[in-house]
Amino acid sequence: MNLPNKLTLARVIMIPVFLVVLLSGIAAEPLNRYIAVVIFIIASFTDYLDGHLARKYNLVTNFGKFMDPLADKLLVAAALISMVELEDIAAWIVIVIISREFIITGFRLIAVETGVVIAASMWGKAKTVSQMIMIIIVLSGAFQGNIIEQILIYVSAVLTIISGVDYIVKNINVLKG
Repeated sequence: MNLPNKLTLARVIMIPVFLVVLLSGIAAEPLNRYIAVVIFIIASFTDYLDGHLARKYNLVTNFGKFMDPLADKLLVAAALISMVELEDIAAWIVIVIISREFIITGFRLIAVETGVVIAASMWGKAKTVSQMIMIIIVLSGAFQGNIIEQILIYVSAVLTIISGVDYIVKNINVLKG
């Protein structure tokens, strides 16, 4: 269990903590949101840090290849579903985002069976960054009800769709085999 894998596990452990703080009423509004946002930021940073350390020090493991993207998807899905509960975001946007994750994960599984590794693209990275920024801004309430908040939500949704289409178009041969 190397450091990048420990960071990935820490991210998974932070998810229920994030949810309890955000949704349980342990702290009064808006303090619970601020604490939850800090937890989300720390968890998101571990995503960058574990990948950076794994590549820099050649600590890439099968566990990390499996758990890192899963931890990211769980963190983002937990935040987005919570935001529907809090009426911060429309359910259809969350359905689009989570559906893309299921589709691309399934697509990657098919690719692995055919010996193809689908690396993260520029669009996939932009999607991830936009989602994390949007979640932080919307949960913090910094632009609550403001057009900026709506723009961040729609940019995130559009980048999610573009990145999904990009993965499929660039790797359509996977489906032909």
